[in-house]
Amino acid sequence: MESKHISVPEQKNYEQAGLLAYKLAREKLAGITDIEEQCRRSGARYQVVDSQNTITLPYLNQSYQITFPDGDISFLDGAGEVPTRDGLLILHYFNSAKGTPASGKLIAFKELPEGGVYSPTFSNRTINPLVKNFGEEPARLVEVGRKLGGYAADHGDTAVTIDAFSRVSITIVLWQGDDEFAAEGNILFDATVSDYLATEDVTVLCEIITWRLIRFLAEA
Repeated sequence: MESKHISVPEQKNYEQAGLLAYKLAREKLAGITDIEEQCRRSGARYQVVDSQNTITLPYLNQSYQITFPDGDISFLDGAGEVPTRDGLLILHYFNSAKGTPASGKLIAFKELPEGGVYSPTFSNRTINPLVKNFGEEPARLVEVGRKLGGYAADHGDTAVTIDAFSRVSITIVLWQGDDEFAAEGNILFDATVSDYLATEDVTVLCEIITWRLIRFLAEA
C-alpha cells in the first residue's frame, strides 16, 4: 500500500555542513580539564576501557561511547557508523552541560534565546511535519515514540516525552483536528534546556526526532 506520509529529506547536505563544527567540538572536548566532573554534569559515565579513556552517554534510547581526548564517537554495541549530525549533537551536549537540575517548568521554543526570531523556521522543520503525519491519528505518536524510549505525557490530546539525553527531555504535544479546527502541535522543553544545548542544536535535535518518528510511522 502506498504511504500517505510525506517523504524524509536528504541528509547528505547536513553531513557536509557539520564537518567543521564537528572538528571544533572535538577540540573543545580535548580542552576539558576535569572530565569526570563534566561527566557528572551531563549524566555520562567515565571509565578506562582497554587503556582508552572513554565516556559512555545515552542519546535517543541508545548508548554511545566517546574516546577522550580524541572525540571519536561510536555505538556502544559497535553497530554501524554514527551520523555526523548525531555525533555533533552528542559532543555539543557533553561539552555544554552545566549539570543544572530540571526545573519542572516546560517552555516552548519561542522562549529560548533567539527562539522568537527562529520560531517559524523551527515550526516548519519540526512541528508542521509532525502535525501533517500524526494529526489524523495522534494516538500513534506515543506508539512510535516508544521506539525512542518515549512515554505518554499529560498534555493536549496526545503527548509523548522523549529523554533525548540524560538532562534533556523533549515533549511533543498534539491536538487532533476536526471539521471546525485544524490539527495543531507544539514541542516543549524543560526551562533548563539552554544549559545543555544552544538553540540551533535544539532545532536540529527536534528535527532528528521528528523524522525518526515519521519513519517509524511509515514502517508500522
